[in-house]
Amino acid sequence: MKYFTELKDKVVIITGGSKGIGKEIALEFSKLGAKVVIIGRNAEDLESTKKELDCYSQENMAIKLDINDVSALNIKIDKIYEEYGQIDVLVNNAGINIAKDAFDITEKDWDKVLDTNLKASFFMCQAAAKKMKENGGGRIINMASQMSFIGYVKRAAYGSSKGGVLQLTKALAVEWAKYKINVNAVAPTFVETNLTSKMFEDEEFKKDVHSRILFDELPKPADVVGGVLYLASNLSNYVTGETIKIDAGWTAI
Repeated sequence: MKYFTELKDKVVIITGGSKGIGKEIALEFSKLGAKVVIIGRNAEDLESTKKELDCYSQENMAIKLDINDVSALNIKIDKIYEEYGQIDVLVNNAGINIAKDAFDITEKDWDKVLDTNLKASFFMCQAAAKKMKENGGGRIINMASQMSFIGYVKRAAYGSSKGGVLQLTKALAVEWAKYKINVNAVAPTFVETNLTSKMFEDEEFKKDVHSRILFDELPKPADVVGGVLYLASNLSNYVTGETIKIDAGWTAI
């Protein structure tokens, strides 16, 4: 049986889609023949990734956008819908972390993390879901985290934002099920990316993280893709309000 064939020609929006986990997700959707829209803040990264996507599928789009600008966000979603006439899948991948001791977090730090990871995620869901409702349904996949479930040092703001993503996912799943919009999330552990490589220069931190997972290596961006594809596909037709942990067993201990 060949899986995910139904994703061909689907319109898939991926925030933070020009690098790291988002780029890997975008490439896999493109390889399946989807029309992929990547959203990010760096025009050069966006164009570079779009060129890679165009090697596998056609009618892809790269959009420069600060997702914290809710007004601009809605304008861009309108533009995407006008271009394609549909939005089938939203992967809310964009996010940030400011790793500080709780005593040192400023109001500016807190707002930046919560605004990007939670507030912007909600308004992206809202904008995309309005279009999905018009077309009879769709799939929303939010990027939660193992920090949605556990506490960890220097993650007070980040953990709060990702705990909010988990609850947001449940709330939207309940409210939008009647429109045939499935809302789910994936929750990775630390993943090897350019963004996390600097963290792992701290040997004590690296040792602690490796002591908490059940495998010898951290997952790579490609290891997160399977959960996203599952939630975007017909294999998960009756799955909604769920968060799939991709945490190398961290939360099983």
